[in-house]
Amino acid sequence: MLTAPVRQLGESERRAVERLLDLDPYASAQVAERIAARGLAWWRAEGRVLGYGSRRQLEAVCWLGGNLTPVLAGPQAVAAFADLLAGEERLCSSIVGRADAVLELWDRLADTWGPARDVRPNQPLLVTDALPDVAVDPQVRRVRTGELDRLFPAAVAMYTEEVGVSPLAEDGGRGYRRRVTDMIRSGRAYARFVDGRVVFKAELAVVTRRTAQVQGVWVAPEWRGRGIATGAMAAVVRDALTRVAPTVSLYVNDFNRPARRVYERCGFRPVGTLATVLF
Repeated sequence: MLTAPVRQLGESERRAVERLLDLDPYASAQVAERIAARGLAWWRAEGRVLGYGSRRQLEAVCWLGGNLTPVLAGPQAVAAFADLLAGEERLCSSIVGRADAVLELWDRLADTWGPARDVRPNQPLLVTDALPDVAVDPQVRRVRTGELDRLFPAAVAMYTEEVGVSPLAEDGGRGYRRRVTDMIRSGRAYARFVDGRVVFKAELAVVTRRTAQVQGVWVAPEWRGRGIATGAMAAVVRDALTRVAPTVSLYVNDFNRPARRVYERCGFRPVGTLATVLF
């Protein structure tokens, strides 16, 4: 299979990269947010953007930082990215993106980068641009700065349950605490409190001019099955659509049927499938 050379992109190619990201605004949202905030200079962006295609016609990109994310990568682009990456030490904690590209990339990298801690091959990518038809939970609101210590234990519980490892393991949780603090300060963390305890939480973990991507959705175990999630998510969606972005997006594990039913009730529709490889 003949492939075009892969090269590291710089700030001079930012417009071409942004045009490419706009072709897949939901799957590439995390990459788009980082580039919008810090550009393509590796020393500012905390990651590298690799490009596939000629200088006149950029065909695909691949973000390489804490995560590895291929964007619009067909078979030839995946092969080219894999050829380069197989010669490098793995530093990323996950590979995430459109399922076809991620799974093919992992198939090519597994021998040198493996083993993976978990592979999630089927994660529906969902989007809505309409205010929910269901009743909004009026008790769900943005978390205030002084409520960090109340939110943080719930955030740790959510992360541990979802990812399978504790965010406190690597550095005692300092980095994760900074991230939760940033979410609160930027008005992107939501919760419902009962007697001072978090019973529901979610964040707008990624925000671009095209979408606000929800992550970290969690209901306290003792509150599950009581039907609070639909109204709570509806409150998050309503606020995000009226205040933040023209669409709200998220991705969910295919086996999480209760969550998928909640998102369907809130008006989300499928626009593709993602996959995640966790290390």
